[in-house]
Amino acid sequence: MADPIDTMMISASGLRAQSARMRIISENIANANSTAREPGGDPYRRQIPVFDNELNEITGQMQVRMTDAIDDQSAFRLEYDPGHPAANEEGYVTTTNVSTLVEMMDMREAMRTYEANLNMIENHRRMQERTLDLLRR
Repeated sequence: MADPIDTMMISASGLRAQSARMRIISENIANANSTAREPGGDPYRRQIPVFDNELNEITGQMQVRMTDAIDDQSAFRLEYDPGHPAANEEGYVTTTNVSTLVEMMDMREAMRTYEANLNMIENHRRMQERTLDLLRR
């Protein structure tokens, strides 16, 4: 059985990981309408968070953390806008590979996971308080 402090630390690592994930998703959403700066250039490329398990040296428990954010290698979109400064010879502008719909779904999942970890901490705290109340009687 895990030590109560271990339980709190595992949930806290989940909170930190999901918080970092939401930051990456927010950056993606903020750049969803970006284009290339010059003709033939690449616009903002969607970032994907990478998570890894790590062993906490103090507790000996496995915890999760975001280790990196990698570029999504999916294709950029082309939009016809011959008047745009970044348009190529055919009049197409390269736009980002960020889909706001996908990002909003990812954000919702990250928020729910964050809430689940937060609920775990709150439930653990309530159980400790209840145990102390029973011991006082």
